Amino acid sequence: MKNAKVMVCVTQQKTCERLILEGYKLVKTKDDKLYVIHVVSQGEKFLEYIDDGEALEYLFNVSKKAGADLTVLRSKNILKAMIDFAKENHITHIVMGTPPDTKKVNDISIGLQLQDALPDVQFITL
Repeated sequence: MKNAKVMVCVTQQKTCERLILEGYKLVKTKDDKLYVIHVVSQGEKFLEYIDDGEALEYLFNVSKKAGADLTVLRSKNILKAMIDFAKENHITHIVMGTPPDTKKVNDISIGLQLQDALPDVQFITL
């Protein structure tokens, strides 16, 4: 059985801690890897209602507690950035929340587009 490589997609909400903890549960051995990724459109704040420094420190601390690598990317194409990251890191599982207003690209939710682009990845949506 291949090692788990878990990608937790966090958004602009402090509730992302529960997603990180869910991803942490999937890590069973020291060879498994946990990644926390946050992709931000160019020009947007990292987290709503909080300054970027505090937001990054919060994400870093929560990720560190779970033994995860935190990656923050700025991109004009959020979906492509997430797909590229998953492929480059051989991701086996993706944990993501259900966006409050269901973020869509071309009227299709990002989650469904990720699943279409990454058919071999197991998705956990909370």
